[in-house]
Amino acid sequence: MRFGTAGVPNSSKERSTIGGIRAIKELGLDAMEVQFVRGVKMSVDMAKQVKDVAEKLDVYLSVHAPYYINLNADGEKLRGSVERLKKTVEIGGIFAKDVVFHPGYYLKYSKDSTYRRIRENLKPVVEFALEKGVILRPETTGKPTQFGDLEEILKLCHELGILPCIDFAHIHARYRAYNSYEEFCKILEMVESYLSSKALKSLHAHISGIEYGLKGEKRHLNLNQSDFRYEELLKALRDFNVEGVIIIESPNLEEDAVMLKNLWLTINR
Repeated sequence: MRFGTAGVPNSSKERSTIGGIRAIKELGLDAMEVQFVRGVKMSVDMAKQVKDVAEKLDVYLSVHAPYYINLNADGEKLRGSVERLKKTVEIGGIFAKDVVFHPGYYLKYSKDSTYRRIRENLKPVVEFALEKGVILRPETTGKPTQFGDLEEILKLCHELGILPCIDFAHIHARYRAYNSYEEFCKILEMVESYLSSKALKSLHAHISGIEYGLKGEKRHLNLNQSDFRYEELLKALRDFNVEGVIIIESPNLEEDAVMLKNLWLTINR
């Protein structure tokens, strides 16, 4: 299992993607999710440099696509969403195999209608990504207004032949549940049921503390400032022999990432 941060670690003196990769290595971590959340602003040449540095230092990179994506939109908003996702694949795919994204919002549509619209609008992007050797990973989301409950994401991945990003904090906030060893095991059982055991050997997950209410996610918290039972989650991952990447989205980023990696090594002795 690899552990890393969502973006450049806070302690990195060089506030660039390459600086972040070097900081990850110095911290004893081995993954980083490059954040294109405000837009894809990296050139092809820079993406190639990022790839070279990451490969040299053995840091696994993934990419988070822009937040401004809604595959349940219409007209220009939909076209823009598709183009932003394709641009993420085009540039991010130079140095990463996994592109994480939020699929969209329900808006005026029912859950079933939203699912069908997002599935159909995503199909050409999936084909484009596969041509680039990239796996699109729709993320489980933290608010009931957002498309992306656990079953929707797993069903979408099954039907399109892609893989999910399982955000355990979002699932906890959305359902106000899924925060015990038994419930974490249930999530992993669902992943295996929809996508086979192979999906558990290439898991891409997000973890953080989280503040939530009746409307779901409010904000991320540091793990020790939240109610999230991260040790029970790691034990569930161990008992299911899960492999893959865990990206930490806590405000303190690398502090929680290092803590989780050390805890993982301890419980796997």
